[in-house]
Amino acid sequence: MQVSVGKSTLELVQGDITQQDTEAIVNAANSSLLGGGGVDGAIHRAGGPQILEECRKIGGCPPGEARITSGGGLKAKYVIHTVGPIYRGGRRGEAGILASAYRSSLELASQRGIRSVAFPSISTGAYGYPIELAAPIALQTAMDYLQAHSEIEMVRFVLFGSSAYEAYEKALKGLLQSESAG
Repeated sequence: MQVSVGKSTLELVQGDITQQDTEAIVNAANSSLLGGGGVDGAIHRAGGPQILEECRKIGGCPPGEARITSGGGLKAKYVIHTVGPIYRGGRRGEAGILASAYRSSLELASQRGIRSVAFPSISTGAYGYPIELAAPIALQTAMDYLQAHSEIEMVRFVLFGSSAYEAYEKALKGLLQSESAG
């Protein structure tokens, strides 16, 4: 699914984030930045030891912020590492931290002149954020950013599996409907 947001494009695809040919891919990292499971482990394995070496020099990243390294052996030139919240019921600022993780990643892309970015669904794996709650936050944050920042030409959400894709598609359709109604 693809939609225009200002002068930019936002798209949803089902696939493997490590195979994306965007200028940057976003890693759903842990705060150590030293690799882990899920998307984080897959990116470190596919990109090779260069990414881990660069992450060691950075020294970590707090939740809601982002850091950047090269793409190592990936198609993407850069990896933007961001740390989402661990979901603990939604009453501990998780939504704000999640939005900040997406916004910080996009701000870093803008600062570096990166025009295309691929995101996974941050915090919805091991960190337990319910995807039906996370998807609207992710999409709205990206759409708001693209409205104000046309230097990023394309944001792609790369969703692993059909249920993740369907959750994002449903959320995007809901946001577009409420936008056109408002």
